[in-house]
Amino acid sequence: MRAVICRDFAPYDQLAIEVADDPVAGEGQLVIDIKAAGVNFPDILLVEGKYQMKPPTPFIPGGECAGIVSAVGDKVSGFKVGDRVIAATLLGAFAEKVAVYATQAAPMPDSMPFDEGAALITTYATTIHALKQRAELQPGETLVVLGAGGGVGTAAVQLGKAMGARVIAAARGQGKLDAAREAGADETIDYDAEDLKARIKELTDKQGADVVYDAVGGDYAEAALRATGWGGRFLVVGFAAGDIPKIPLNLALLNSRDIRGVFWGAWAARDPKGNAANMAELFSLYEAGKIKPMVSATYPLADVTKAFDDLMARNVKGKAVLTV
Repeated sequence: MRAVICRDFAPYDQLAIEVADDPVAGEGQLVIDIKAAGVNFPDILLVEGKYQMKPPTPFIPGGECAGIVSAVGDKVSGFKVGDRVIAATLLGAFAEKVAVYATQAAPMPDSMPFDEGAALITTYATTIHALKQRAELQPGETLVVLGAGGGVGTAAVQLGKAMGARVIAAARGQGKLDAAREAGADETIDYDAEDLKARIKELTDKQGADVVYDAVGGDYAEAALRATGWGGRFLVVGFAAGDIPKIPLNLALLNSRDIRGVFWGAWAARDPKGNAANMAELFSLYEAGKIKPMVSATYPLADVTKAFDDLMARNVKGKAVLTV
């Protein structure tokens, strides 16, 4: 099979398409013929050796995919050859085939195209866990989403609205704000042109936000934390800006704010039943038309570095996907 191979931790432009052995379905595993694979910022961190885990090299990057089951290993129930599935792989999705444990896969609704299926797991599964289990977001609360025009940001906007929140979307530039509006945001803030803290306060009648969803980090985190109200919950989701902010802890004391970490992958491994329930809820919301992955850019497998270039340049509105 063809696959993207990371031979050593290095800048992502050194990735290459090579021929690799086809995977085999071991005990408890499926082999998926991949039709599409989601492209995410952590993929870049992984190949450059900057992620919190460093897999042995060489490896095939790619953390999520959608495709068709082509082989089923021993002791697998609930799946058969020919099933349409999505899977959280962590590694291995930037290829024509991948072997995953059955617990990593889920049947995909017939109404869902492969590109949207490939765009669902990482961003939406992370976000529903963040808003439901970590933030305990309630109907009528105000949710501020940083980086609201990207893949994880548009997922947070859509899920926030589906959960009954008022959503304020913050992003850089009109194009990203338009994407957030399309996803359902009630209000928008261009944090390059406006004072983030002051604008959040203004839009909440000086009460502050109930929940902040931060997958960006960098310079905007502290301003957004300062704009949360009494009992506010600040969700640490990621650091797409590159810089991990150093937050004065007195800001947690003031207004009895909570700073809550979100590590969906580790939680899903610890609570597979809870994760399965979240996935079932996502599929239900999709079929009800309340969420829809915003795939704005697709690339052939060979153009993986172009996809990464556009992701790093913030040129992707919503989600980027590799097609196989």
